[in-house]
Amino acid sequence: MSRQTMRRLVAPTLLLAFGLTACASDPVDPEVEETTEDAGDDTAADDDGTDAEVAADEATFPVTVTDSTGDVTIEAAPEAIVSLSPTATEMLFAVGAGDQVVAVDDFSNFPAEAPTTDLSGFNPNVEAVLGYEPDLVVIQNDANDLVAGLTEAGVPVLVFAAANDVETAFSQMEALGAATGNDAESLVAQIQADLDAAATVAVDAGTTYYHELSADLFSATSSTFIGDVYGLFGLENIADAADADATGYPQLSKEYLVEQDPDYVFLACTIFCGETAETFCARDGFADLSACVDGNVVELDDDVASRWGPRMVDFAESVAAALGDG
Repeated sequence: MSRQTMRRLVAPTLLLAFGLTACASDPVDPEVEETTEDAGDDTAADDDGTDAEVAADEATFPVTVTDSTGDVTIEAAPEAIVSLSPTATEMLFAVGAGDQVVAVDDFSNFPAEAPTTDLSGFNPNVEAVLGYEPDLVVIQNDANDLVAGLTEAGVPVLVFAAANDVETAFSQMEALGAATGNDAESLVAQIQADLDAAATVAVDAGTTYYHELSADLFSATSSTFIGDVYGLFGLENIADAADADATGYPQLSKEYLVEQDPDYVFLACTIFCGETAETFCARDGFADLSACVDGNVVELDDDVASRWGPRMVDFAESVAAALGDG
């Protein structure tokens, strides 16, 4: 099956989260390089602290952050942010920039207070984005020459491709924190602590799993963010050996899956595709899989399992719960 066909079959939320062209190569780890001016005596605060806050903003900006394409300089603290990436939307609210976000794309359904619009991350329109008068736009993929159009209009753009591992996701959070005048360090530290706590569940050596992106057996390997989360538990991914093209997202055959007979199956298209443990095990030839026999077919939330933002903790805890029950 061609990659174009997969785009039609896999849930749109998963495609937005894991654009295959972005995942085939490692994105640049976002880093932060602040340009701080000496504020001198001007940093002294009045009794209400207002002057100190203003001086802090002046001292923090301009700031240069590295996104998936290179260095981007943000001249001043953004007050009107548009996000065309569901993961970036979750990150922005988690780092404390929610009040600065004026519009998000039609798939940014979390958190509930995110100002969802009909803006598209798949087929973005420069004029529609500019209609919200943004002073910062965050995207995942540069479709329709969006970056060029916004840059020409004088609007800085941050491009954060799908993270291939947890550390890159952390770097993106830190970069978004710096770009918006917020500190993401405590958030990252808490997420790391929560991941460490989840990964303490005991797993037998050699325990295998299959992560399903769609019912036609597309999966994710250990070289993806998804696989990196499972790797925290020491699980072995049966999709790794089937990724001949090193895309990170191979399509397995039914025969291969039956032969590998994974100990656990994790379904990540339950909402959009309607897959359940029952429908999976009812497929031709799957009833005798160890995961079906042992009751180890796990239903995941599509969005939680596909986004590399702060809810990666929920993803890891779902895996931990399944392993603890297995």
